[in-house]
Amino acid sequence: MPPSIFISAGEASGEVYGALIIDELKRRLAAQHSEAVFFGMGGPRMVAAGLDRVVRAEDMAVMGITEVVRHLPTIYTGFRKLRQSLRDRRPSVAILIDFPDIHFKLARELHRLGVPVLFFVSPQLWAWKKHRIKLVQRYVDRMLVIFPFEEPFYREHNVNAEFVGHPLAELPLPAVSRSDFALQNHLDSAKTWIGLLPGSRVKEIRDNLPEMLRTADLLYSKLCREAAAREPQFLLPLAPTLTPARRAEVEQQVAALAPHLAVSLVSDARAALLHARASIVASGTATVEAALIGNPFVVVYRVSPLTYAIARRIVTVPHVAMVNLIAQKRVIPELIQNDFTASNIVRELEPLLPDGPRRQSMMKELAVLRGLLRTRTRPGSQDSAGAIARVAEVALDLLETASRTGIAQTVPS
Repeated sequence: MPPSIFISAGEASGEVYGALIIDELKRRLAAQHSEAVFFGMGGPRMVAAGLDRVVRAEDMAVMGITEVVRHLPTIYTGFRKLRQSLRDRRPSVAILIDFPDIHFKLARELHRLGVPVLFFVSPQLWAWKKHRIKLVQRYVDRMLVIFPFEEPFYREHNVNAEFVGHPLAELPLPAVSRSDFALQNHLDSAKTWIGLLPGSRVKEIRDNLPEMLRTADLLYSKLCREAAAREPQFLLPLAPTLTPARRAEVEQQVAALAPHLAVSLVSDARAALLHARASIVASGTATVEAALIGNPFVVVYRVSPLTYAIARRIVTVPHVAMVNLIAQKRVIPELIQNDFTASNIVRELEPLLPDGPRRQSMMKELAVLRGLLRTRTRPGSQDSAGAIARVAEVALDLLETASRTGIAQTVPS
């Protein structure tokens, strides 16, 4: 009977990595004339890659204190299903991708069962909840991080951590041409495309999209008054983890708030960032995507007043945007909470549209950042470089150790 690997991701970005990891593990196992069974939590990409899904990632991706409270019954039910699946199926190794609120609890259960835990994509313990480092020390066997400053943070706390590079830094630019992308999404390639990326979670879209649409309205009016400016068209990428009902909700929101604007819903965020002149991006993984692709952008974000008030007391980093944290300076404008207004966004975004000092300066800084996020060469390694390859390599090492010792199979219920 083939060994089983528990792999779990709770949101859109982690779900992409999860699918890539499954594919890479399958490829490596096939080369060894072996195989494994994958089960856990994920979205449609992971299912397509071969995940036996216990819990849908779409049902668990909730962010913010008040938001989590409202969804506690669904979250708790999902957690119980995952925990029971671990007890019933006893995996040989577990790969947990980000999503710490659920995954730290699962790591505790996995540790009790004697299952080695590989944690990929560090939770932001360096920004807040530093007391949780004890959970990592106790329950995580290997921590593989995607930002260069995270490795020294963990090593200072006696965690076996390794910077493996950012998976998005390994991806080639989207191959679709501007004309083909326009044809696929019914766009006018002669217009100035501006990206609107409100986030992948439903709550993020509800909180961030209305002000983005008000910005689009204001920017449209300004650009159309300028003789040298081309008429803008707005690209709104939506994550594949959104259900048809949620997608319909977004369409209704656009129709209600921007009925006269050209706002096109697209499915490929990276292609939208490649071909957009500039973008408005909610804080999160999409900011790293924009930076790696080289698309000038402004970072925005808004949460409930209670969540924001609590976060201001406990978050200890000087910037919100990951791009600025990596650069250790303000490369990208940040408009958070009350500063997140249409007039403020237009003030910061408009200078990025024409060729000029502001645009060129930002693009130069983004090129430097791309170099910082690429994988370092590991001395003596025979494997191809890359974060996903390294995750698979470590997972197989843990799997081999587990198969020799049989620990996970001998721990009592």
